[in-house]
Amino acid sequence: MSDEPSQTDPALPSKIDATQPHQARVWNYWLGGKDNYPVDREHAEQLRQIYPGMEDIARHARAFLGRAVRYLAEEAGIRQFLDIGTGLPTVDNTHEVAQRVDPACRIVYVDNDPLVLVHAQALLTSDPRGTCDYIEADVRDPDTILDYAAKTLDLNQPTALMMLGVMGTIFDDDQAHALTRQLLDALPSGSYLVFEDGTNTIKPDAAAEAGRLHDEEQSYSYRLRTPEEIAHFFDGLELVDPGVVSVSRWRVEAAVFGVPDEVDAFCAVARKP
Repeated sequence: MSDEPSQTDPALPSKIDATQPHQARVWNYWLGGKDNYPVDREHAEQLRQIYPGMEDIARHARAFLGRAVRYLAEEAGIRQFLDIGTGLPTVDNTHEVAQRVDPACRIVYVDNDPLVLVHAQALLTSDPRGTCDYIEADVRDPDTILDYAAKTLDLNQPTALMMLGVMGTIFDDDQAHALTRQLLDALPSGSYLVFEDGTNTIKPDAAAEAGRLHDEEQSYSYRLRTPEEIAHFFDGLELVDPGVVSVSRWRVEAAVFGVPDEVDAFCAVARKP
């Protein structure tokens, strides 16, 4: 029996389009998941030909999420996480990492992909001493996100705002910064921003060619930024060492594994004063 999701499965919302590749499903494929369609796998393989190492970016970005959440829970004492742009569940989701440190951690996931909604039950298997919730919403609607998040999280207490791989969907810099700032403004001092997005620095020619493929296929579009542009999202915040770096190099155990090569996705973690 095939493990492939069926577009005719009554559990799947009718608005899922299996004829066009989708970012979350393509990344799910690169991360070894099964929640993707032939069109996603074909697109992923085309991108792999254009840009060898795309899987490495996906895997390093996922590993960064785990290290960042562990840092926040273990060292910064954060017990609340608002994870926007959740993507499809694989392993070591935010709540799993955080609740290993403290089972009472509370997590709210946000995504606008209907297939993520179908799999939300997998995300909601919280430790009973903590809480998980899921909001189907778009990052362009921060009011809705904050209104619903407040039903699960105490937004008067320090909270980690997780925005991994999501702001590339917002092409206008002013809009992207305004949305991020509105979300941060709703959180108290001592909260953190965890931010990661694709860049066009390590292999700029390959990144440009990948962008052309998206345009030609009229698939999902994604704005790549420079590390300097990503750094502006942290204006006014206190960066945690090592600052804005490739996801492959944020607090890695270099003494054990060596220093990995940089990949074209940069990140940082910063505290709101």
